[in-house]
Amino acid sequence: MSEQSQPGEFAVRRVGFADADAQRLIAQVQAEYTERYGSPDEAPIDAADFEAPDGSFYLGLLDGVPVATGAWRRSRISALGSANSVEIKRMYVVPAARRRGLSRRMLAHLEQSALAAGAEVMVLETGTRQPEAIALYLASGYVEVPGFGHYADSPLSRCFAKRV
Repeated sequence: MSEQSQPGEFAVRRVGFADADAQRLIAQVQAEYTERYGSPDEAPIDAADFEAPDGSFYLGLLDGVPVATGAWRRSRISALGSANSVEIKRMYVVPAARRRGLSRRMLAHLEQSALAAGAEVMVLETGTRQPEAIALYLASGYVEVPGFGHYADSPLSRCFAKRV
């Protein structure tokens, strides 16, 4: 599930969690979390969670340059009446590439690839200090659900779900 890159276009490429570009962008999003919240996201992440068939990690490339990440992994979270869910992780677009609709395109790709892998529901967590992310998810049909997992009791977290 990847798109071919043409000049001025956004392409999505599946990579391993340990990919050097993926790790560079993950470090950038962690730095942004530290700016917004005072610390990085400390939710447990296992690279194996993003290996097929139980997960996928993607890079978004603009003119061949990695500018975005997005991933999903199987989840035990029951939401919207389904136990067959996947959790979105590490949605990120570098600041210089924002406001071009790339997050929306990455999110659509995550939904399509998870649906193709048998998912029925997407779940995710974002924070109250990320109003642009909350707006994206609400505009994309996600509904707020009770907090779950690592974020269950965090007053700074907002959890969402969508049937795909």
